[in-house]
Amino acid sequence: MRLVVVLLFDLVVLASGASAETVLTPDPPARCANCAALNKPHEPYKVYGNTYYVGVAGLSSILIVSDKGLILLDGDLTQSAPLIAANIAKLGFRLSDVKVIGNSHTHFDHAGGLAALQRATGAEVVASAESAKALEHGGPMPDDPQYKSHGSFPAVAPVRVVKDGETVRLGNVAITAHYTPGHTPGGTTWTWKSCEGKRCLDVVYADSLNAVSSAGFRFTGDADHPSIVGEFRRSISTVADLPCDILLTPHPGFTGLDRKLAERKAHPETNPFIDPDACRVYAARATEGLEKRVAEETAQ
Repeated sequence: MRLVVVLLFDLVVLASGASAETVLTPDPPARCANCAALNKPHEPYKVYGNTYYVGVAGLSSILIVSDKGLILLDGDLTQSAPLIAANIAKLGFRLSDVKVIGNSHTHFDHAGGLAALQRATGAEVVASAESAKALEHGGPMPDDPQYKSHGSFPAVAPVRVVKDGETVRLGNVAITAHYTPGHTPGGTTWTWKSCEGKRCLDVVYADSLNAVSSAGFRFTGDADHPSIVGEFRRSISTVADLPCDILLTPHPGFTGLDRKLAERKAHPETNPFIDPDACRVYAARATEGLEKRVAEETAQ
């Protein structure tokens, strides 16, 4: 294991040209049935303006560039962190310039790499109140629908709690946190503006809104916990009502990012990532899934 860590360490140095102080040392890899498929390397690319995709094949990590440094959203799996660092370098940016790190939700496949990225950069990690508890704990809390089926991840500390609707500023960029609990208790959707020339668009990094859980958990509530259906519906409505020109999600397949990238390569005069209906469609699909789950639980 030590040899693997050293080799990964050296690869990031070669890729980024960074000094030893800013090199990322990854934590032990997470183990799951689909981890290898999720973590396949993916070339980074510009989405629009100052917004870039730096994640892996099955898990998103989003880079936002300001005039005072970089903002990174999500760290994916523990073994994704070196790939994210290398992707940042491929785009010509420095890992040491990451100043703020945010998170969509606290499952091991989106929060696993955060601790290593925080250590390497010294960036401030920002999260909702419920997510901060899970990040500092190093895993989902008992009120998470997938608590019994999702394992731990390296603890992240310190974490600055951001309120619902609070804006985090770095230079000329401002990102706003929107609490969207349901998939997890601390789920957070992030929004910002991204510009090319005089055209500025609203970008939404919408958290997962799928009603999935460990065996035995009921979204409609039981003796152990109250119903969370109401707040889940509010979260879906929040996403549906956001100003939204470009939608990104923690799993790129949720919104067909690879398909859109291929379309743009084939027709460079267009940008399929721009879709003002995307958030409403995403929310409608989430509503369908939630109401189906509610109906199943009610029938039981």
